[in-house]
Amino acid sequence: MQALAQSPRMRTVYLNGQFVPESEAKVSVFDRGFLFADAVYEVVSVIDAKLIDFEGHVVRLHRSMAELKMPHPPTREALLSMCRELVARNDLVEGMIYFEVTRGNPGDRDFLFPAGDLQPTIVGFTQKASLVDRPQAESGLSVVMLPDRRWQMAHVKTTQLLYASLMKAEAKSHGADDAWLVRDGFVTEGTSQNAHIVTKQGKLVTHPLNSSILHGITQASVLELARQGVVEIETRAFTVEEAKDAAEAMVTAASAFVLPVTRIDGVQLGDGKCGPITRKLRETYIEFARNSAI
Repeated sequence: MQALAQSPRMRTVYLNGQFVPESEAKVSVFDRGFLFADAVYEVVSVIDAKLIDFEGHVVRLHRSMAELKMPHPPTREALLSMCRELVARNDLVEGMIYFEVTRGNPGDRDFLFPAGDLQPTIVGFTQKASLVDRPQAESGLSVVMLPDRRWQMAHVKTTQLLYASLMKAEAKSHGADDAWLVRDGFVTEGTSQNAHIVTKQGKLVTHPLNSSILHGITQASVLELARQGVVEIETRAFTVEEAKDAAEAMVTAASAFVLPVTRIDGVQLGDGKCGPITRKLRETYIEFARNSAI
């Protein structure tokens, strides 16, 4: 779903306090992020060379680390400095910054957490992408419903993304852009986005913030903007059948902002184009992002 375009020159990446060419960035084979996916990450959007929703991403990173009992979280100031330096060194005007924190390298493989005071491995890099000008903002995405078989702590943003990757590939094999995941008949979220529908009564339905979904930073901002007179919000799980019968559907994510979903399991929603509420929320969020970027 991401419209990524690699830079024609080698990127500068961040690794443990140093900015180095991407070809020189090396992490030990004994790093627990590599061996156990013992790592958390965030993706921060960039527009006009400025950071979007930065504070929320820092808070969520710290919360994810605390959930996994990972010590030594990087400070807000350190992360802000890293992100701004990455933007400058890579001439990033629009796109994303990915940063990851692993539990570190104990020097060998062991399921048990290391007993000593292990320092985390911290990595950051940029990806150029078109976030504002997206053809799918009008034509929309097609999704298929697939089973949600992830672990029961989906609210923690870890790097163990194999199942999400498998479901993206499965969706592509069905001719769809992506997948929405289903547990006990209810939609939880997309493979890498939060999922929402607009009922024919004009209410925006969004999943409760529990351990079944990632608590989206873009989602939180969009819902706050929605409450300011755009649409009434109903917080509850919705079924596959409700989604297919919805007036509109949409996803929210740092890499997508707000994008319409216009086809679910081959069923067209409305006229097959972006609906008015989705369009209003996307426009409102982009305006908010530009005005609040740092």
